[in-house]
Amino acid sequence: MPTRPLFAELIAELVGTFILLLLGQGSVAMVVLFSTGTPGEVVSGGYTNIVIGWGLGVTFGIYAAGKITGAHLNPAVTVALACFRGFPWRKVLPYSIAQIVGAFLASALVYWNYLPAFRAFDATLEKTAGIFTTFPAFPAQLSAGFLDQVVGTALLLFLIFALTDERNQPSGILTPILVGLVVVAIGISFGRLHGYAINPARDFGPRLFVALAGFRNNGLTDGSLVFLVPILGPLLGGVLGGLLYDRTIGRTLSDQG
Repeated sequence: MPTRPLFAELIAELVGTFILLLLGQGSVAMVVLFSTGTPGEVVSGGYTNIVIGWGLGVTFGIYAAGKITGAHLNPAVTVALACFRGFPWRKVLPYSIAQIVGAFLASALVYWNYLPAFRAFDATLEKTAGIFTTFPAFPAQLSAGFLDQVVGTALLLFLIFALTDERNQPSGILTPILVGLVVVAIGISFGRLHGYAINPARDFGPRLFVALAGFRNNGLTDGSLVFLVPILGPLLGGVLGGLLYDRTIGRTLSDQG
């Protein structure tokens, strides 16, 4: 990959993450704000629409930024690449900040776009923070959500390493589509216990936005520790997933080579 100024890389990460969040959160807003059932209820097919929206967001975010940075779009990916693929540690924090900023800006645009619907559906902003950020299905059992985030992100990084390992199954231009399908699969299989974050920036950037925009019960300023789960769980899970790949499939491929 050609050497580029760090600023150009950060813009690419910001834009890629912005696209990811714009499509992902837009799909959630469509389902929640325009539900035909009980207010706030996910109607038939709604969750399927959401996971497809997030998968497509990942796919097109990668296509947008991939040539410049490889499209991390996720601090858990960035940290795992620093641990196992030689990505410079000095870039980890700047990349993560750019990803968070991209997620924050996408949240602001989704809210602005759907502002009439928010005013009609939740004028006091008491029940729609979940359009932007994630919450536990069982608030009294945060450990369950933490494990869910570790497992989901470990699976994500294991499969990203598998799909991008040229000794294994090189996929070239199809890689963004396949990674998007991985995200869809994880959402279908591990999407409910803690809202399917598997990405600290995807959760924390929007959580900052909803807190600043005045959403109640936002998991950041309401005295809960909910915001820590989709930060710490994915960071740990990403490292575990990368380690498991290198110690299993990656080691076997090295021995064969």
